[in-house]
Amino acid sequence: MRTAVGGFPEGAPPGRVQCRYFLHRAAPLEPAVPPTPGTLHHVEIWVPDLPRAVADWAWLLEALGYTLHQEWDGGRSWRLGGTYLVFEQSPALSGPRHDRLAPGLNHLAFHAGPRAAVDALTDKALAHGWTILFPDRHPHAGGPDQYAAYLENRDGFEIELVAAD
Repeated sequence: MRTAVGGFPEGAPPGRVQCRYFLHRAAPLEPAVPPTPGTLHHVEIWVPDLPRAVADWAWLLEALGYTLHQEWDGGRSWRLGGTYLVFEQSPALSGPRHDRLAPGLNHLAFHAGPRAAVDALTDKALAHGWTILFPDRHPHAGGPDQYAAYLENRDGFEIELVAAD
């Protein structure tokens, strides 16, 4: 939903703030302890198809301990502690697919627990349409001392699920 600076479209839900000429839902966070300076507050990911993104990401984030934080017509966010991830379908997208090989974000890496948890999440990811990147080196694509799954979804976003070893 594009809008001019200072103007909000009729019917805009309360709690929205102006962000780069676009509406962005404010996310008040009240962690039990003050956040450590330098930790991430949020990451906003623009997606070409919100329902598809929700299908790809919701189950994964919830399996990793995130909870649904916000819902609005053009987006969703999930929160874990003082950090939240936003998935938004913006009309200002410049292309139909994320390119992890272009300048910008390459991937998100998540702590995923022990090796068995990485394996279980990988199996679920495959059932949800994700594909394994670097299958010839899986689960050691990051090197012989790292156990992780590198996965890509239908929109070109890459995640890394890292085992705690």
